[in-house]
Amino acid sequence: MPAFDRYRAALGSIAARTGAPVSSLVISFGILHEITAIVPLVGLFYAGRSLGVGERIVGSLPEKSDNWVVEKCRTWVDDGREWAARVGKRYGAFGLQKGEQLPALPDHLAGDVANAVAAYAATKALLPVRIAAALYLSPAFSRVFVDPMRRGLGSLLRRGP
Repeated sequence: MPAFDRYRAALGSIAARTGAPVSSLVISFGILHEITAIVPLVGLFYAGRSLGVGERIVGSLPEKSDNWVVEKCRTWVDDGREWAARVGKRYGAFGLQKGEQLPALPDHLAGDVANAVAAYAATKALLPVRIAAALYLSPAFSRVFVDPMRRGLGSLLRRGP
């Protein structure tokens, strides 16, 4: 447990320096991490849709490559294809019918499906930037949003009937 103690001490010093409790910092990071996933996903989808570039982006990746970056992008595109099929089937999105039993999406993606896959892959590629932004913004988000809600909820629960 010595490694855990080092993390606890580091988190305690961050909490003391920022003026926010560790629990609020963790909750703030989780909320911001999700926001930094949803906003780019939706924004990149609609940007790809309005510019008509989703199909070109997805189609420009070579099938096989020795390059690690290309292979990672291909993995993200394949994961995005599975995600788009699940979301399309469940919610009737991307031009797919709600509840329709879908086999795997075709190799040549077009339209909204291609835009969704490109947005998914780009959001995955932005993960280091998203984590850095969530870490940087967590103390301020905690002080402005999470701590007031935590204190308000605590006072409601202490008051009783």
